[in-house]
Amino acid sequence: MGRLTTHVLDTAQGRPGAGIKVSVYRLDGERRRLLRADTTNADGRCDQPLLEGATFVAGTYELVFGVHEYHSRSSTNLPDPPFVGDVVLRFGVAQPDAHYHVPLLVTPWSYSTYRGS
Repeated sequence: MGRLTTHVLDTAQGRPGAGIKVSVYRLDGERRRLLRADTTNADGRCDQPLLEGATFVAGTYELVFGVHEYHSRSSTNLPDPPFVGDVVLRFGVAQPDAHYHVPLLVTPWSYSTYRGS
């Protein structure tokens, strides 16, 4: 059974990104539909897969990570507006029976992602 998971790491602080809101959207043409919202745990992961089974189908998705709010809680010297606000990752799912793990490495000044395992 396929599933979508994530993991957020704060590479500036060298710790998991705990308490970050993660929203999952499915894109159907110009339509963007919220499928689920969750918050990362102390390990920077969501307790359950973001999507799995019948809700995880081939198509285009977005993960939106509320990292500005996270950095505002953990840093005091951030500019207003922040350099990195919410991080929006758009990606495609071609094999919905596979595990898609989408980690996010983040600092107040940068982010990166990849398809993990």
